[in-house]
Formats: sequence, C-alpha cells, structure tokens
Amino acid sequence: MAKGGGPVVMLVEDFRDTREMMRLMLETQGCRVVEAANGQEAIELSQRGGLDLVLMDLNMPVLDGFNATLRIREYERTRDVPVVAVTAFDSAESRAAAGAVGCCDYVVKPIDLDNLSTLLKKLLPQRDSH
Repeated sequence: MAKGGGPVVMLVEDFRDTREMMRLMLETQGCRVVEAANGQEAIELSQRGGLDLVLMDLNMPVLDGFNATLRIREYERTRDVPVVAVTAFDSAESRAAAGAVGCCDYVVKPIDLDNLSTLLKKLLPQRDSH
C-alpha cells in the first residue's frame, strides 16, 4: 500500500497532475499516500484497511466522491475514517451534500500547503508535528 511510518492518507482524485501535486504536499507533511483515480478504486483500496484519512474529490468518472463516501461508510473497517471532501466547487448545496454522505470537512481546490498542514493537524492529532 504505502511506504514509511507516517499516517496513511488515501488521495482520491481523477486528474493525474492534481493527484501528483497533492501527493507531494502530503509526503512533505510526513504522510504515506495511497492513490485512487476514481470512487470505485477508492472503495476497493479502502477495504485493505489501515487508513487514517481520506481526501475525496467529489466530481469524478466511474463513481463520484459522494457515492464512494457513502459506500466507504457502509464498511465497519472504514466507517470511522475521516473523509474530507476536496473539490473545486464551493456552494452551500455541495457542502451540505458532502456532510450528508459522511464527509467531516470540506476543502476547496486549489489547496495550498498551509491549508493542508492545518487540516492534517486538525484531523490527525496523534501526528508528530516535528
């Protein structure tokens, strides 16, 4: 799955360049990254267990982030893993829909390193910040 000893973050993003940029930012924060290009891949990878956090794009082909989050929440091993909606769309409706399917937070792209670091500290309090 992922290499190293930091928290394991599953990054679900259909655009390869965006996924690569976010993966590099996560790795600079000491995270191990598992990548999925769509919601179906995310469900399959999540069932392997060991995830500390999921960063979920909402608008993707094959299976969108809303439905993928609902499915991830159905399984006992992933029911309590924090899922953060990461999207380019910032609307009250989208925020409400993300919350309704079980997302614990909502981040608008593009995300910068400072915002990502703050998010990780908030959702991964056991993480060593040094």
